[in-house]
Amino acid sequence: MNAHASLASFDRAVLVDTRFTVPGMRCAGCIAKIERGLGDIAGIEAARVNFSAKRVAVRHSPSLDEKSLIGALRQLGFEAQAAVDNPLAQDDRETKMLLRALAVAGFGMMNIMLLSVSIWSGLSGVTRELFHWLSALIALPVVAYSGRPFFASAAMALRYRRTNMDVPISIGVLLATALSIYETIQGGPHAYFDSAVMLLFFLLAGRALDATMRNRTRAGIGALLGRMGRSAGVIQPDGTIVRIAADRLEPGMVMLVAAGEALAADGIIEHGSATIDNSMLTGESVPEQACEGDPILAGAINLLEPIRVRVTAVADDTALAGIARLMDEAGQSRSRYVRIADRASRLYAPAVHSLAAIAFVGWMIAGAGWHQSLVIAIAVLIITCPCAMGLAVPAAQVVASGALIRKGLLVKDGSALERLAEVDTALFDKTGTLTLGELRADVAGLDQEAKSIALALAQQSRHPLSLGLARSLTAMRVAPAELSDVREVGGEGVTGRWREIDVALERPAVPTSRTSVALRIGEAIRIVGFEDQSRSDAKTTLSALESLGLRSAIISGDDPAAVAGVAAELGIEGSGAMKPAEKLAVLDDLKRAGHRPLMVGDGLNDGPALAAAHASIAPGTASDASRQAADAVFIGENLMPIALAIRVARRTMAVVRQNFGFAIGYNILAVPLAISGLVTPLIAAVAMSLSSLVVVGNSLRLAGAAKVPQA
Repeated sequence: MNAHASLASFDRAVLVDTRFTVPGMRCAGCIAKIERGLGDIAGIEAARVNFSAKRVAVRHSPSLDEKSLIGALRQLGFEAQAAVDNPLAQDDRETKMLLRALAVAGFGMMNIMLLSVSIWSGLSGVTRELFHWLSALIALPVVAYSGRPFFASAAMALRYRRTNMDVPISIGVLLATALSIYETIQGGPHAYFDSAVMLLFFLLAGRALDATMRNRTRAGIGALLGRMGRSAGVIQPDGTIVRIAADRLEPGMVMLVAAGEALAADGIIEHGSATIDNSMLTGESVPEQACEGDPILAGAINLLEPIRVRVTAVADDTALAGIARLMDEAGQSRSRYVRIADRASRLYAPAVHSLAAIAFVGWMIAGAGWHQSLVIAIAVLIITCPCAMGLAVPAAQVVASGALIRKGLLVKDGSALERLAEVDTALFDKTGTLTLGELRADVAGLDQEAKSIALALAQQSRHPLSLGLARSLTAMRVAPAELSDVREVGGEGVTGRWREIDVALERPAVPTSRTSVALRIGEAIRIVGFEDQSRSDAKTTLSALESLGLRSAIISGDDPAAVAGVAAELGIEGSGAMKPAEKLAVLDDLKRAGHRPLMVGDGLNDGPALAAAHASIAPGTASDASRQAADAVFIGENLMPIALAIRVARRTMAVVRQNFGFAIGYNILAVPLAISGLVTPLIAAVAMSLSSLVVVGNSLRLAGAAKVPQA
């Protein structure tokens, strides 16, 4: 069925969204070709490419079925298949294939280069011919195996009379290999196996990096969904309890949620009261109290007592799954970001191969003969082999990333340095990011006797406030008092008797301006407040960011009063009680105003914002999903690596631009010499290697770039 003629018109009021996996997308040209090509088809309102996930979302009339859309993509030169809804179901076969091909190409490149060095040094006669044959024996299987990603993509495009970036790459590799075989058979002085395999190695390195980035995105979403309970105890009509997998739960079922268990679905508490750790969804550092009739969300942890919850939403309808979708959709904005090397290569490869063809035809017309003309064309291909161009970005990124690792910051994706260099606004979560995320009790108002009683009560509970109080008092070497009749009432506190006096650690009867508990000894009540300590260098880091031209602010799901206190302490603006969607809205507003925001956060509720920001950083203590969604992770209690990362990123991009200048300048000088026949393939290979060494040497200057910015 021809999708182009499937519909003359369609009803825009009824549209269907269908997603496809398209592994053959390689560059910005592929994105434009798919979006423009599908957009011209009657019945399709819009097509949007998520390059990082290799997916295409198509909004279309119901009259266009899945098969016809796959056919339309095939006509554009791309194989496609229906995308699975669950990101965890996507495997990493492509990444493994690319890494295997990269390893084989690297092995072949190193061994062939060892043989080539001897030939370049003047080896002749039978030994030279032997080394050529050894190089051929290594190169032929390497090219056949490692070149498959390029050859298959090029063949698919040519089958439908289209072209893509893999077509000239394949032509160059195959032509260099073929002439090398001919030279080896004829006993010629030169062979170019090293150039063909080296070209494959650097191209595969870039694609393996892209595939690894996409896997990390999927892993982040998977880590988020993994926090949802895998199963639930469902109460049957006869009162028995049957354990049911989360994907088999249905609205209306009643779950028995034990203490310490994560909910497998959204619901409403039907019986009992609970203390809920809901920080993964709200960012609130203090557990929340919930009673009968209150809603409770999948992924929340019931801390103290069993409760009964009637299911209201399951699987993809839960709030946690909604956050996962926000993370996936937020990645769409990042998917349009094209690396500098991709933009250059998109025009570079066709131009290089056109020049080689012109050189061949020109020398044939001049009467040089096919062999000499082909040798000159191969020299053009070799001398303009995009090794220096391919190294321009990754060499600088690797050196800069190594320097940052030594300072406590791990950059997960080289392209993140480019985005970090562009940020002009820094948005911080509060708890666990600007602060250490550990509640510390202010016990200065308690005498020694009260401290002993408070410690004895706190040690009987696993409530986070009790744990924080016990931790603070234990650090002060306080000895616990001897209590009797100690018991804990869920949601109320811990009670006991001390010397025939009733004592308790409980909720304050009157709300206070900060997180606190009430210590009751007889009739006397003392309020113990808690503070989440700011990181020691928070102010210094914010000053360093300001000196780098960044404006900072707090966007947090924590209590507004707590956020305001930290914001005032640090001298920046702050907003509290923000949900994940509201954080995304703040980022969208900044982007529409022309800003490029950096998001720094640690909670699962920060995942969508970390994915949507222009660049993102998470602390090493962050949730799995946040660490996976972030571009970089800093280790330890200091925030200064954030400012350091921006400084190094800006230096890195300056070096990248210099590297491109070297690579382009080299080609401007070398190409005319090669076309004129003044450069032999051997000299071309040496020149190509020297251009790569210049780029690497320039990049090594970044090793000393990781110096702490001055505030």
